[in-house]
Amino acid sequence: MRISAAGFAWTLGAMLIATGGPWAAVSLAQSQLRPGPFTAAQASAGRAAYAANCAGCHEANLAGSGDQPPLAGPSFMATWGARTTKDLYEDIRSQMPYGKAGSLDSSTYQNIVAFILSANGAQASGQSFGPDLAATINTVASGQIPADIAHPVKRANAAADEEGASAPRTMRLGLTLSGHIKNYVPVTNDMLTHPDPNDWLIYRGNYQGWSYSALNQINDTNAGQLQLKWSWAMNEGGENATGPTVHNGIMFLANTSNTVQALDAKTGELLWENRLGPVATRAYSALRSLAVYEDKVYINATDAKLYALDARTGKVVWRTDIADGAKGFNETGGVILAHGKVIVGLTLCRGQEPHCYISAYDAETGKRSWKFTTIALAGTPGGDTWNGISDDMRSGGETWIAGTYDPDLNITYWGVAQAKPWMRASRRTGSATTLFANSTLALDADTGNLKWYYSHAPGESFDLDEVFERVLIDHGAQKTVMTVGKAGILWKLDRVTGKFMDATPTVFQNVFSGFDMKKGEPIYRPDIIAQKTNTWISACPSAAGGHDWPPTSYDQPNDLLIIPLGQSCNLMLGHDVAQHTGVVNTEGSERVFFMPGTDGNMGRLAAYKTSTMQPIWSFQQRAPFLTGVLSTGGNIACVGDYDRVFRCVQATTGKTLWTVRLPTVVQGNPISFSIDGKQYLAITTGLGGGSPIGKPSAMLSDVHNPDHGQALYVFALPGSN
Repeated sequence: MRISAAGFAWTLGAMLIATGGPWAAVSLAQSQLRPGPFTAAQASAGRAAYAANCAGCHEANLAGSGDQPPLAGPSFMATWGARTTKDLYEDIRSQMPYGKAGSLDSSTYQNIVAFILSANGAQASGQSFGPDLAATINTVASGQIPADIAHPVKRANAAADEEGASAPRTMRLGLTLSGHIKNYVPVTNDMLTHPDPNDWLIYRGNYQGWSYSALNQINDTNAGQLQLKWSWAMNEGGENATGPTVHNGIMFLANTSNTVQALDAKTGELLWENRLGPVATRAYSALRSLAVYEDKVYINATDAKLYALDARTGKVVWRTDIADGAKGFNETGGVILAHGKVIVGLTLCRGQEPHCYISAYDAETGKRSWKFTTIALAGTPGGDTWNGISDDMRSGGETWIAGTYDPDLNITYWGVAQAKPWMRASRRTGSATTLFANSTLALDADTGNLKWYYSHAPGESFDLDEVFERVLIDHGAQKTVMTVGKAGILWKLDRVTGKFMDATPTVFQNVFSGFDMKKGEPIYRPDIIAQKTNTWISACPSAAGGHDWPPTSYDQPNDLLIIPLGQSCNLMLGHDVAQHTGVVNTEGSERVFFMPGTDGNMGRLAAYKTSTMQPIWSFQQRAPFLTGVLSTGGNIACVGDYDRVFRCVQATTGKTLWTVRLPTVVQGNPISFSIDGKQYLAITTGLGGGSPIGKPSAMLSDVHNPDHGQALYVFALPGSN
């Protein structure tokens, strides 16, 4: 398929908004500062309001975490120093609290602004802060954080304070129920290479990442009869976006707060439970999957630790550090097992040492076998693709979605996230490629050696990362790897050589003005290339992604790749960035709007013929899809959404066959398995996460979801067995 510049992009020229001159990043000396435009009573009340509504994401000491920026110190002052207190008030009121923007009263927002100013060294005065008061922040605040805020004393109820009403109850950690699973059948390499369709052994079903089950008892003639067989309440608190693993009638479930449970997959009976901890204090960083191999269950904990548990009892066999969690590292993407190695990524790489990497560990002992650094550093291959900036300012390159594996080639394929800060003007990299951000990596599974790489979006600039699933599909003798990222471009590469084969847009986009089909390179709009900090620039899709983490499904009998797509756009502004502070954050502001031509429909499900890259069918709806797609041998495809609906459609046409309304957002990865000749479908409900759930929370005021209700649901056709 060939793409014309006219068909590939539409620039919203009228929406390119420029701000005034550059914002200063330097504050006055403390002695030169004017008194803050707030009272001590406002700052005190604001501290309590911040703890209840903001600290779960931005931390109690305002240091920020994940994609949530710091609200005190040099980075905050670099971003906000020359802006006004009115700007800060409006920004907080329009976006916070997370998922409930604008839900607090005006006085509470005013108090939170007063506390943030005091946390940056501003001194209270007799003047009350109001929403129209516009003092330049660097004339009243220095960025010097008071000691009692920088190092807050933890109280017994601190976790509840930080999360407010949605905080998890006090949780007892450790092996809370020891198992005695008899006749457990160890998982072999051959089982992983040729999985039994009655099981669901691997995240997304098989090494190739198809999210497809050959089971056909539930099909397009009877799916309308599906009914609930059992359900299981999951932990509240934390982000829930998981998918179970099933082997020989045993379901292994990755729960929030790094809890692992074994359940009887037929009845829902708990067999063992190990609450590894730490307890989740914010709705971010999901455990997307776990893995089974031989007699062990493997889980990458969100504090960047890797565990092997005894599959029969749940006891810890070994534990190793993927990275130092105390430095802020995190891991959410899940693991894959290949050739006796546990291969895992790393996330929340924000300029701290070391930089992000993919690593592998001996499945029996936990000893590290290899690692591959995903940010090319000076003096290493690709190190000259960062416009000469120093290594400590090279950030990002996370691998927050588990890779796939070709056992014949012994190659594992991984997507790499974007460079940080989001916008090239903020990170000072110009049009440089910034390897290996936004690339496909093909690594030798035994050694970690790079076989080839492909850069999908050199110099990407809008948080439109290409980190998501790499799906391995054969067309006769042609071995391909296919992927679609936030820009919504569906890519096809030769997975032996990395050679570009084809690409096609799946949603409206205006980031690229064209595409060089010979080189396989997108062509950026001129204003993106010439961007400056502190200037609003439009982008479609938004950072919620044309496609985000909910994975595609490859319906192999029909050669259809079924893709959950998102339809929103944004304006993004890149901030000036404090240099050499040891932390490099995302440093961008966003204003989200509905994608043109969609009638306010944020969700779209589409099927593409992978051999031709041609669209076959699609439909759109108000709510975005927040689960992966599961297709089966019964010609059905099942998916869940933000409006609590789990549905199955006919895979060849997209026609809806069955729906059920669940208690809260349907989020996670649906699976299918069979026990005693009966086929089951399983799906989770969940809350939390980044842009895919954050953007509709801010935009879809007509869609209402409870802020609790994380659970697992298992469906089947009528019948007793």
